[in-house]
Amino acid sequence: MEKITIIKRCFTTAVRPSLKTSWWLLKIMLPISLAVRLLQYYGVIEWCAQWLNPIFQYLGLPGASAIAFLTGASVTTYACLAVMLSMTLTMRQATIIAIMVLICHALPLECAVVKKVGSKPFRMGMIRIMGAFMAALYLNMVLPEMDAPFGHVAASDVTVTLGGVLQEWGISSVKLVIMIMGIIYSLSVVQRMMDDLGIMYQLVRPIQPLMSFFGLPRNAAYLWLVGNVLGISYGSAMMISLEESGQITKEEANEVNYHLIMNHSMLEDTMVFATAGVSAVWILSTRILFALLLVWGRRGLLALRADALDDVL
Repeated sequence: MEKITIIKRCFTTAVRPSLKTSWWLLKIMLPISLAVRLLQYYGVIEWCAQWLNPIFQYLGLPGASAIAFLTGASVTTYACLAVMLSMTLTMRQATIIAIMVLICHALPLECAVVKKVGSKPFRMGMIRIMGAFMAALYLNMVLPEMDAPFGHVAASDVTVTLGGVLQEWGISSVKLVIMIMGIIYSLSVVQRMMDDLGIMYQLVRPIQPLMSFFGLPRNAAYLWLVGNVLGISYGSAMMISLEESGQITKEEANEVNYHLIMNHSMLEDTMVFATAGVSAVWILSTRILFALLLVWGRRGLLALRADALDDVL
């Protein structure tokens, strides 16, 4: 009976913060999506695409997709999604952009956050940017053809005029508002349940053996779980708390961050793009792969450096 009460409380207490978060996100997303539609209408994006095509064509993307990537890298995945939904993309192109942004998003905010737990923000930012482009190259080589349209369908007669563009933007914005509010509320309920019912702590023991596979300290299981459920921003608060209590060292927290910059917030990030049609399998498998490559590659370089130092001494 007590659990049922807790679950009911989670559903009710999640309403207000979910609405607040959704409103904050939509204040960013809706103006950005409108700006992109207007830039498309006046030919600005097409002009930019001509200059960026030579670079992005190696990633299997149109030059205009750089607008979506830069938006996500500087702001949030939600803002990137708003731009993507305003563009004419295939599902294959949308998958590549989604992975790039999930690896490299909200850089100013998240680099500042990782600095608080002892990681070097500039290094982390550069690794994420390089990781995004390497993941795009990888996906362009292995992804099958996906010609199904994503988001915005090619313009019809109604969008030839400015009024038609605004009408189409209004309709797509209503759909976007419903989708975002649904995602945020669902995540808020799940996070409260995991916290109030103690599920997070119950999940730590079964995933401890995975830490060796990921190249991380065994006692980093809780940090890994928090980072993958709550993300870097919320997870860092837990890291700081554990560091201050002596349960984990700064070096161990730094090691976890090398994994998390490639693969964090698996629940929210995956849901955001999967709801829009991007394959969750490609999202999760690619991010986990590049997290493994980064952590084990770093461990290999550190081992080589230690061997070289021993030879010198």
